Amino acid sequence: MHALTIGVLVLIFLVGTLRGINLGILGLIGAFLVGLAVPEFTADGGGTDAVFGEVFAGFPVDLMIALMGLTYLFGFAQNNGTIDLILHWSMRLVRGNRAVMPWIFFALTGFFMSIGAIFAIGVIAPLAVPFARRYRINQLMMGMMVVHGGMAGLLSPLSVYGIYVNDFLGSHGLGDHTWTLFLMALGFNVVMGLVVFIFLGGRHLLGARARAEMEEIREDAAVGEDAAGGNPTGSTTVTAPSRVTGYQWATLAGLAALVIGAGIFALDIGVVSLTVGGVLAVMRPVESRRALDKVSWATIVLVGGMVTYIEVLQAAGTVDWISGKMASIGAPVLGLLLLCYLSGVVSALASSIATIGIAVTMATPFLLNGDLPVAGAAAAIAVAATVVDVSPFSTNGAMVLANVDAAHRDAFFRQMLVYSGVVVAVGPLLAWLMVFIPA
Repeated sequence: MHALTIGVLVLIFLVGTLRGINLGILGLIGAFLVGLAVPEFTADGGGTDAVFGEVFAGFPVDLMIALMGLTYLFGFAQNNGTIDLILHWSMRLVRGNRAVMPWIFFALTGFFMSIGAIFAIGVIAPLAVPFARRYRINQLMMGMMVVHGGMAGLLSPLSVYGIYVNDFLGSHGLGDHTWTLFLMALGFNVVMGLVVFIFLGGRHLLGARARAEMEEIREDAAVGEDAAGGNPTGSTTVTAPSRVTGYQWATLAGLAALVIGAGIFALDIGVVSLTVGGVLAVMRPVESRRALDKVSWATIVLVGGMVTYIEVLQAAGTVDWISGKMASIGAPVLGLLLLCYLSGVVSALASSIATIGIAVTMATPFLLNGDLPVAGAAAAIAVAATVVDVSPFSTNGAMVLANVDAAHRDAFFRQMLVYSGVVVAVGPLLAWLMVFIPA
């Protein structure tokens, strides 16, 4: 049984990664097929209908509603220019200070990710990388700052990953570690961002030399404006909105309601986001159809399918069996280190959230027995699985690479490979060290 469930799991990852198939679809299929052989599902002799009913019982409906509501709401914000508006206001605060600009993009990506915008890196990267090119900032540094910024907001109680991990821990009676997990991921990625900033050119953005270069950039922009009738040649800065519309103010109010309602008053995030989205839809029905196109159905299917398969793994006793093998190593903390590295390597090529789900599930017996600190272990696995998203083979890394100009893309790709190789080698170890942080 254990060989069957593990073999199917490996097959899901291999086929999904090599053939580009949504892992959730394969996860559901695998859950149905493996469920037919799980003794717990077939013990009452109810036939295939009863087995499928047991399998479907593990489908996370509440999590699916949360994902749908969040991506629906942010579809409005992306389509009506509200995100661009927030970005423009942020850039005005540091106009001319190139040393602060990478941190502005870091903070914005983290902010959007932390309030549920799973597409934050995909939205900010097309603005940040050309912006770096325009203002003579290292494009690799800017791209990696965007990715690490997104990962900084990863375990927020309003983010998709945060909701997933916190719901998992809560459903297994492991307590509420919402803010501890968030702060651990935030702190880790701020440190990573600082390292990237220092070693990839951030120091050259400070001082008299940086101010002299800024004057040259302004002169080039002025020449471009004269030649193009007011539009700087090659300018990639965010276009200043002529005015803020009432619909954008309503969207901003809706985002504030989401943060206050779900973050402060602990209202169901799926209900709040769908309600706010519904109000915006009533105001402009046409925008509703466009926002619905932004719903990340692929992510919803991915999470739903993999969570369902994880439930089958648990019912088959495979999780307990794997945990027993890990315990035979002699030290649960070394078993966690192994999980962190497995999560990092697999996630560099496959889905991060699916990898987190599998790894946290395997660590659950240790958490229940008190062999590992819950917050530290969960944060270590989540960070190890996501810090490797700087890889050009991951979705987030590919989004950054796609926005580099064609003339420099090959060199940028090689630089990304080197950086991601270092992160895959060292990142899981650094994440694992968080288990020793008192929380």
